This record gives sequence, structure tokens and C-alpha cells, in this order.
Amino acid sequence: MGLEKMDGLSMHVILSKLAPVDVASFCCVSKRLRVWASDDSIWAQFCSGELNLSSPIDPNGNPTASFKAAYHAWRDGFAMYPWALVIRAKSCWSKLKAWLSVNFPEVLPTLRRGASEDEIRRFEKSLKIELPLPTRVLYRFCDGQELPDEDLSGSLPSSLLGIIGGYSIYDHLVNVFLLPLSQVMHETRDYMRLIGLGGRPCECILVAASATYSEKSFFLNCISGQLFVGTRNLVKDGEMLPCVPDALISSVHDQKGSQQQDAMLLWLEEHGRRLQDGIIGVRQERKFRSINLFPEKAPICSSAVTNGVKVRSSAVFVPEFSNLQDESDKFMFAYSIRLSLSPDGCIINGMTFSSCQLYWRHWIIRANDVVVADPNGEAVIGKYPLLRPGEEEFVYESWTTLQASWGSIEGSFTFVPGRYLLFFISFFLSQGTQYFMK
Repeated sequence: MGLEKMDGLSMHVILSKLAPVDVASFCCVSKRLRVWASDDSIWAQFCSGELNLSSPIDPNGNPTASFKAAYHAWRDGFAMYPWALVIRAKSCWSKLKAWLSVNFPEVLPTLRRGASEDEIRRFEKSLKIELPLPTRVLYRFCDGQELPDEDLSGSLPSSLLGIIGGYSIYDHLVNVFLLPLSQVMHETRDYMRLIGLGGRPCECILVAASATYSEKSFFLNCISGQLFVGTRNLVKDGEMLPCVPDALISSVHDQKGSQQQDAMLLWLEEHGRRLQDGIIGVRQERKFRSINLFPEKAPICSSAVTNGVKVRSSAVFVPEFSNLQDESDKFMFAYSIRLSLSPDGCIINGMTFSSCQLYWRHWIIRANDVVVADPNGEAVIGKYPLLRPGEEEFVYESWTTLQASWGSIEGSFTFVPGRYLLFFISFFLSQGTQYFMK
């Protein structure tokens, strides 16, 4: 074809538009073409585009002589898996770690190195199961989290370092960790004994749980690839709820029929997307920081400003307190209310006040458009918060149970501006609660 007569710049342009496997084949044509195809800038492009690598390292993080050597090390290290799945799992973890490094660096030391193939095989042999292919690749990149013996920051309890995050409702604190395989093995066996199935093969394994022993637990079904979260009846009769629509799990396969996604991969990808998009984030309460699952952005966070007072509200599903066997109170939802005053203060009929204090609240709670509760009285959780310009939001969380998985809250707050006047601040939360279980 006369390729050897072309100049190096032209060949570089051509090669950069080929797939890595084609460039590798190109090396076999002749010595001169091998030199061109070995240009490390081309392989740096492949490493960056497929693996998000900015330096030549192998899967274990060791430096390599070139980007070409690094790329080949990655292909050899994951040769037993579909390459598209490897790229996807690597991207999932890269995005999560990138977000954590900027927003929650305290948690990075808890992330374990990836599990080796031998470690995964021993794990599977011990529990007599086979991990779904996507989950297996995820553990190759990161073997869950390891709880530190002491606080990493000097002020942050290790129980709040879960990368899945959580919430608090009164004295109920949830913060979910992704478990390492060694702990998955032990906790799964303990769970099987707890429900009286100690001698039977495992179908579901415990992959994530709250470190505060609040009984929020996630189980991966190794046969179907579905992820489940336990309810209040988990220990009594194994009651669980699916976390991902079944149709999504089996909808993507490669040309060889290999499964390209399971609920574990979809769950972590969605969690990472919500973090990156700012839908959820790190919240600091007093001196403690943690990933908080109450949404921060519309449309799943409602917001209204009246006379300078801003009210934000969002809800999360609380599976560990839900009871599917109770027809009247099947589903529990927690809601977070955040109150603040604008920098200009409270303005009523042209008069400006530098503060205002909550006096009364009225809620109308509906399930499937049917009113199920109508609380109306003084204060919120026994408090009368005083709002001032520039101060942090006053935040409080509470909960309600519904017989349906869809509901809404509508209500009003009454504030006292300054010391003399009463006025009503109303806001409406008409949007139904939609949730992605975590």
C-alpha cells in the first residue's frame, strides 16, 4: 500500500485514529511500521482515553517503562474479562475517587487496594458462590473499605467514613460502608446463621452495611445480579427490597454473551453520578463531616423563599424501618428541612428585620394524594430556631410512614420577625417523593 513511503507525521495521524488492537497488529507489518506504531504518545492517548491514566503505571500502581508497556500490562492483567467492562468499572472507581479526593479526602485511606484473582477465587470457594462478572471486576479495582483503628482526622468518627453515606433521624444514625471481601465472607456467614440457614449454600452475600449497627444492610444476589436492601423484617423472615429495576440488570451483554452490568455496578455508578452532579454531597454537622443522602438540588429537593426566609426540603427512603407486612405503614421516609435568612434580612411591607424566629408549623402529608397526617402546632422538634442573615441553615430531620411508596408534603411555617409582628411563610412541596434505594 506504500505506507512506508509516508512521513512520520502522517502516520501518527492515521495511527491515532485506530483502535489499540489495530495499532498492535500494525507493528507486525515491518520494522519501520513497528517503530511508528510504538510511538509512546499514541499509547499515552489510549491509556488516557480508556483507562484515565496520566502516567504509565500497571494495574498494581507500579511505574512502567512506557505507556505502551502500561497498556499491555492492563490488557494482560484483565485478559479474563470483557475489555469494555474493565473500562467501565475503572471509570466508575476513577470518578468516585476523584470526587472523594476533592470533597472528602478523609475517606481515601479507608479504600483498600484491588483484590487479586487468587483472593477472589478463595472467597468464592469459601462461600461456594460465583460473583457476577461486573461485581468481580469492581473488586479487582477496590476491595471495599477498611475501618481505621483511630480517627483519621482527629475529630471525625470512623463510623462516618462510609463512601455510600447515610442520614440521621433523631438518635438513628446510618452511614454505609462498602465491605471488603474478607468481611463479606464473615458477615454473610453470620447472617446465614442468624436466620437459620447456616449449612446451606449462599445465594445472597452482604456487600455493604452501616458501621453504626443501625441494621441497614445491602445484599447482592450472586445468581440474578440484583442488589437488595433489608427491611425491618430482615432478621425475622429475610424481607428485602430490590434496589435496581430488574430490566436494567440483564439488558446489556457483549457479543459473546458476557454480562456487562449488574445491580452492584449500576448502584455505584448512580451513586457517583449523584455525587458529581451535586445532588448529594458532604454535610458538616457540628464538627463531623459525612456523605449525606438527603438531596440538595431540584427536582428532588424543593426550595421556596418568602419575605427573605428560605426553606429547603428533601426526603429519603428508610428501608431498615419499613415493614412491607404492615398495610397501613409499609414505607418509612425521612425528611430534612433547612431554614435560613437572606443577607438582606426579613422584609415585611417595606420594613426590614435583622432576625426572625420560628413560632408555628403546619404539615399536610399525603400518600397517593390521600391525606394521612395533618400535624399542626408550635415549634419543630421542640425548638424555636432564630434565623439571622449570613448564619448557617437551621437543619432538622424527622420521619413519617406511608402505606404507599409515593407521597408529598405541603405546609407552612409561622415566624415572628423581630419581636413584634407575626406573619405567615408558606411553602409547598407538591412533588412526589422518588427514591433510588441506598
